[in-house]
Amino acid sequence: MASFAGASSTISTINVQRLLPRSPKSLKFTNVIPVVTSRPVRVKHPHICCTKLTPWEPSPAKHAPAEDAGYDFLQQTTNIFETLGSENTAEAPLASSKTEEVTAEASNHPLAELQFLKWPMWLLGPSLLLFTGMVPTLWLPISSIFLGPNIASLLSLIGLDCIFNLGATLFLLMADSCARPKRLTQSCNSKPPFSYQFWNMVANMTGFIIPMLLLFGSQNGFVQPQLSFIPFAVLLGPYVLLLSVQVLTELLTWHWQSPVWLVTPVVYESYRVLQLMRGLKLGAELSAPAWMMHTIRGLVCWWVLILGMQLMRVAWFAGFTTRARKQQYSSASADD
Repeated sequence: MASFAGASSTISTINVQRLLPRSPKSLKFTNVIPVVTSRPVRVKHPHICCTKLTPWEPSPAKHAPAEDAGYDFLQQTTNIFETLGSENTAEAPLASSKTEEVTAEASNHPLAELQFLKWPMWLLGPSLLLFTGMVPTLWLPISSIFLGPNIASLLSLIGLDCIFNLGATLFLLMADSCARPKRLTQSCNSKPPFSYQFWNMVANMTGFIIPMLLLFGSQNGFVQPQLSFIPFAVLLGPYVLLLSVQVLTELLTWHWQSPVWLVTPVVYESYRVLQLMRGLKLGAELSAPAWMMHTIRGLVCWWVLILGMQLMRVAWFAGFTTRARKQQYSSASADD
């Protein structure tokens, strides 16, 4: 009887594990109650408490949410690029390249129009400078302008220099427009070094002080023979006026940080040499004293020297820019 009771308890224990979730009627047996109360661990769900399943129980199905599927997949490999499919990687650059092309076309459309408008300036600017400066000075006869040492002759000569100044101003504006970057979002700040500004102002002030000292000496009798104010103004008045305009123009280009600060002295000093050569011809007609003629020749030599230094400065700046670009390209290639 004891053996039968032990056997029945064992059978009832097995029935509890299998029949508890399906048919609760099996709990009517009295011999099951001691088993359930004495060993309640057997009642727990096997999927939670037991890791080793019996042969007749199916393995629990693991279900991952759709959102975490890609995350679990990416964690299986050490390199993130190995988990990306070829189709996804091909679609991403294609979409980015299409957006870049659309933005480039939208941004380059007005830039292309502006660049198309800049091309005629390369020929129009120098042509305007030639017609306003060189043609009246070289081919216009002086006898039709110069009527003698009087106010009319002085105004006629100043009128020629004003025509040149108008052409030079338009030329510098065109050069500034061509030197600006193609993209409107990029800023163009070109500031000359302090040494360049200092020596350029020294050269200008030297060319301005020498005629003023000679005029002061002639009016006070320190220089003989004396020269009256009107002939002196006819010979060197336009020169002094144009030099003042050049100083003002250079100060404005430095203040605005315009890219044309390097060519501004070259434009004005080239015309100044012709202007002084015209003064030599007028001095011969006025029978100017020897000290005046030597002064004009000295000014011609001075400005030819300064013009040569300015051209060397342009050559140095071009070479410096080329070296800077080569260093930039080499550093960029080294980084790549």
